[in-house]
Amino acid sequence: MEGIDSIESLIIDLPTIRIATDNFAENHKLGEGGFGVVYKGSLPNGQDIAVKRLSQSSRQGIGELKNELVLIANLQHKNLVRLIGVCLQEDEKLLVYEYMPNRSLDTFLFDSEKRKELHWGKRFTIINGIARGLQYLHEDSLLKIVHRDLKASNILLDADMNPKISDFGLARLFGGDQSQDTTNRVVGTYGYMAPEYALRGQYSIKSDIYSFGVLMLEILTGRKNSDSYNSDQSVDLPSLIWEHWTMKSVMEMIDPYMSGDSSQDEILRCVHIGLSCVQEDPADRPNISTINIMLDSNTVPSQPPLKPAFYVEMGGDIVSGMYSQSYPGGINDSTSKSNVMSPNEVSITDPEPR
Repeated sequence: MEGIDSIESLIIDLPTIRIATDNFAENHKLGEGGFGVVYKGSLPNGQDIAVKRLSQSSRQGIGELKNELVLIANLQHKNLVRLIGVCLQEDEKLLVYEYMPNRSLDTFLFDSEKRKELHWGKRFTIINGIARGLQYLHEDSLLKIVHRDLKASNILLDADMNPKISDFGLARLFGGDQSQDTTNRVVGTYGYMAPEYALRGQYSIKSDIYSFGVLMLEILTGRKNSDSYNSDQSVDLPSLIWEHWTMKSVMEMIDPYMSGDSSQDEILRCVHIGLSCVQEDPADRPNISTINIMLDSNTVPSQPPLKPAFYVEMGGDIVSGMYSQSYPGGINDSTSKSNVMSPNEVSITDPEPR
């Protein structure tokens, strides 16, 4: 673990974590993924924590753990999850974060009961908070960070439902004048991936903007993007919203649990901003600082949004050249509508060569 001297003060010994989590007891489990398990714990000072325990067979290896440590140890913002400590003892790889009592955004947004709690004011606050955190990563911190896996399950909610961006294992640091990079191993989550990244391995701050746009549209509708691929309409969420936008019936797509809100103009403005983020050409997508100005000032993009990157007509006819290509890793969408993308709760986290 050479090269991460800055986190020496964050080291927590294994016995302390075992006591905090009751030796990783089953009833302390908060969630589970391809990386391993997350446990709730409590430190001797009474502070609640969330312990991310990487499994021995996890595809998220020491490289990604080091990547997350280096980045998050140097990032401090109210809309980024805070790293409390790390433990690397007895073959354990443990990351300790502040505990977020409301867990992740997807547990509310895509639950038929819990999402009733998300009135428009809360959703707008969540959108604003995510945008603020992303602006810090892209423009305001000393480091220029591309997150590369922005999605609902990586947005954690504190006791007051304030959002915090988490999981920096796939993030990349850019130089001061660097605008994009290319990789031959695509990592992240299909459904949130920008087309230039999914198809050609090109990523930039604008690929994060695409992910933010998808997330924004999910928050507005209460629908997963991946659900669109399993529906009878066989059309992705941005395309479905685009169709209704052009037909001036987009309010039909908005989560019905917000139907009583008197914020139609604000909601329509956010739909406009969200659609501008998922345009095919990265140059057409706004920067995050521009998005924040629009969110704060009742303005919208000066140009109407172009067709979404993965635009498909409601009848199912493919009208974007993007769909005629194969995804890296053998995912080919030219054969069946059911494998256009992997479900967007599944992360692809193969470590890249460094």
